[in-house]
Amino acid sequence: MRSEVSAFGLLNVYKPAGPSSHDLVAWVRRGTGVKKVGHGGTLDPAATGVLVLCLGPATRLSEYLLGSPKTYVAQVYFGVETNTYDTEGEIVGRDPRLISREQVEAALTGFRGQIAQVPPLYSAIKRGGRKLYELARVGQTVELAPRPVTIYRLELLAWKPPVATLEVVCSAGTYIRSLAHDLGQTVGVGAHLAALERIASGHFRAEQAVPWEQLAAAMTDGTWRAHLLPPDLALAHHPAVHLDAAGLDEVRHGRRVPVAADMIAASLARAYDPEGRFVAVLRRRGDWWLPVKVFAG
Repeated sequence: MRSEVSAFGLLNVYKPAGPSSHDLVAWVRRGTGVKKVGHGGTLDPAATGVLVLCLGPATRLSEYLLGSPKTYVAQVYFGVETNTYDTEGEIVGRDPRLISREQVEAALTGFRGQIAQVPPLYSAIKRGGRKLYELARVGQTVELAPRPVTIYRLELLAWKPPVATLEVVCSAGTYIRSLAHDLGQTVGVGAHLAALERIASGHFRAEQAVPWEQLAAAMTDGTWRAHLLPPDLALAHHPAVHLDAAGLDEVRHGRRVPVAADMIAASLARAYDPEGRFVAVLRRRGDWWLPVKVFAG
């Protein structure tokens, strides 16, 4: 049996259409020999784009990636509805009426800012211990309450009837499939999500991502570590605290260290030891930093 491999870092992978995010997690676990592999936000199997994977102790940082804003390019097909709100489902409605670019742009205005969104029934959200798509496949319907999400940016990039290409910047937990469906309801002819690419997850961008085929080859020949990114990139938008030897000892033992005057407005920080190595995540409580995740031995 293959021995476990140690790693502490992130992989910015460009996910192809077809496999699920969990498939890629499992393949990376097998291909690298690293036992603990997580992700920073799933993509549906048909979707492509940025999928950030966390290896080893970096799985403890996944919550900061999961909560980051996401940027998508989405193709919405008007006039056809499906039960899954995308191309994977069965067609449940058609409306041949032609709509205009002006109608699409007018519909977009109601979906900017904070909105209440109902997740798709075919999703991985759990109800009573079972995933919604499992219930849907056996004919069970569940009444879902709308959830607050934020659409920071929603722009029409192209209009080639009946397909609208949109750029969407949104908060974590936003379903682009639901957005496509709801736009179709607003316009009055129905719609579904025809294609989706995640071009950014937080500050991790598609043009910087390693294509899956390239990573797979690197796992085969043993050079995959060349694509491993520093784990502290998961918190790159938070300030850095550089500890002296005494402060490092305090943090290692779970004790607090003082907050510098120029950081009093920060709520979270990255901590580094005197050699510049990332060692902890700190959370501010008043005038003190408290270690919430420690990676130093």
